[in-house]
Amino acid sequence: MILSSGLIQKRLEQSGTDSSGLHIVPAPQINTQPDSASVDLRLGCWFTTFRVTQTSHFSAYSDAQKLVTSDKAAQQALTAKSGNRQEKSEYIPFGSRFVLHPGQFTLAVTLEWLRMPHDLCAYVTARSSWARYGLLLATATGVHPGFAGCLTLELSNIGVMPIELLPGTAICQLFLHSVEGPTQPGFRDSRFVGNRRPVVPPVAIDPILRMLMAPDSGWQP
Repeated sequence: MILSSGLIQKRLEQSGTDSSGLHIVPAPQINTQPDSASVDLRLGCWFTTFRVTQTSHFSAYSDAQKLVTSDKAAQQALTAKSGNRQEKSEYIPFGSRFVLHPGQFTLAVTLEWLRMPHDLCAYVTARSSWARYGLLLATATGVHPGFAGCLTLELSNIGVMPIELLPGTAICQLFLHSVEGPTQPGFRDSRFVGNRRPVVPPVAIDPILRMLMAPDSGWQP
């Protein structure tokens, strides 16, 4: 079930100081009209872009091919190495602007800090007024029960004109869903939780893929 804006407002008010409730800080202005079912979130001040390099391509697999092991220390070493990429983080204060040029991609964050209860999940979509000028937001970014932190936004300009972005602008919509069935109370254990800046983690190489990449796996479709 998708929560109406009125029900979202009620959940926020009921949470109060209860750390296990729904929290959005700073408190959003919610449209409680009967046909409304989302919360507008605003653009934060941190942006992360990727520098143009001489590297021919990005690969999540080159190091993983050498690492066919479940050893935790080795996995942490791979994570540290994979995270060392050509990223540039920039703080844009309120009143200043960030210009996203045609064909450019950047990571941003929401101004709001969220804490999701264990009985709710959410997804984020772009506001249509921005999308019609070519601003593309990652389709239906999922927010799991137990998430806490600022949301990372993946923004692309697929239009023909540069787009001026001001921190504090209402940039996206958050839709909240109730979760059926048991979930684990408390914070979600994830590398995406607790961040206030855009996050660029290494692409996870799961155990099954690692096994299939092993030279002696002997498996072929």
